Amino acid sequence: MARPVVAIVGRPNVGKSTIFNRVIGDRLAIVEDKPGITRDRIYGIGEWNGKPFSIIDTGGIEIDGTDEIMKSIRMQAELAIEEADVIVFMCDAKSGVTQSDEEVAQMLYKSGKPVIVAVNKVDNIGRSDLIYEFYGFGFGDPIGVSGSHGTGIGDLLDAITEKLPELEDDGYDDDVIRVALIGRPNVGKSSLVNAILGEERVIVSDVAGTTRDAIDTPFEKDGQRYVLIDTAGMRKRGKVYETTEKYSVMRAMRAIERADVVLVVINGEEGIIEQDKHIAGYAYEAGKASLFVVNKWDVVEKDDKTMKEFETKIRDHFLFMTYAPVVFLSAKTKQRLHKLLPVVQNVAQQHAMRIQTHLLNDVVSDAVAITPPPTDKGRRLRVNYVTQVAVKPPTMVVFVNDPELMHFSYERYLENKIRAAFNFEGTPIRIFTRRKSDES
Repeated sequence: MARPVVAIVGRPNVGKSTIFNRVIGDRLAIVEDKPGITRDRIYGIGEWNGKPFSIIDTGGIEIDGTDEIMKSIRMQAELAIEEADVIVFMCDAKSGVTQSDEEVAQMLYKSGKPVIVAVNKVDNIGRSDLIYEFYGFGFGDPIGVSGSHGTGIGDLLDAITEKLPELEDDGYDDDVIRVALIGRPNVGKSSLVNAILGEERVIVSDVAGTTRDAIDTPFEKDGQRYVLIDTAGMRKRGKVYETTEKYSVMRAMRAIERADVVLVVINGEEGIIEQDKHIAGYAYEAGKASLFVVNKWDVVEKDDKTMKEFETKIRDHFLFMTYAPVVFLSAKTKQRLHKLLPVVQNVAQQHAMRIQTHLLNDVVSDAVAITPPPTDKGRRLRVNYVTQVAVKPPTMVVFVNDPELMHFSYERYLENKIRAAFNFEGTPIRIFTRRKSDES
């Protein structure tokens, strides 16, 4: 199920990024201790009153550094209109309604999308009269907020969640493995899709996806049903889509959210670049099962060490995804292609695996006996009990005497022990620490 998308638009310096950071809050804390993850703060996940949504800060989308400012704002607004279910139109109380604001308002008005006007820099009650002129846009009651003080953010989130559409169920049975291919342009995603579908004994039927623009292709292989989620937006042509690489990240996010397994496609000929890390980081943050697919392996000059060396490079660059297996293949020649789907099937199973509580506790008890937790200021962490509370990804809660004493390195040690004991390949594991009294 894809979360609905909220986009923040507006001219420069009205505080879009500050409001964006306020809305996503500490959602990114889950990955802060993971080495090597590169985060692009354009896209985040928010939740309010039990309603999750994705949020885009269009201020982070630099269309073209040489462009005039208004042209750039217009293009960012076009992207938001294209992508979003709800648009937050940010204005600035101090400068009032400007010509640029009027132009953006015109575009948003024509879009027919739900629009909420948020007027930033209303830093105290005495300034609330500054929002009245923004009623003129005709989008209903403007909401006064302060990015620097955090006031009005709750009201803004109330307005957003009121306008969000309901989560759509994609209609596939639970035993269907949803597979998304992500990667920067020219790594060979399309040819890989064609190669997977072009194999003999594959039954293909084209069905329009439930999510806007996505083309889903269900197929069956060796008795297992799959659906390939193709980021159809990548095929769009036009300046606005070609001039921003970050747009392709937004598209990838949509596909990742609906997937069970994410194939991070890397160009074997070119090697790994920073953009690959950004894209893989999103799959990690979304908690999806993942594997690396090194494509174009047919054109790489190699000896008996080449594959091992490339895999080592992947491990060095993607320290936060050491659990993800690596498959080397060529979509063009279909060399090693037969190895891909069995790995996809395996990591999908690990991602959905549930471990019995007594087995989990046996493994953790042994781990603690072998390496007891270190003391902190004379106090030692005591691990009382572990239970699995969710799958996709496997999520464990560890009940302890004091969560403050759980150092992230010890948490990682426990994760590695659990991973080794139950062969959790290809899936992240989430571990949350709670005080024992929270159990009841």
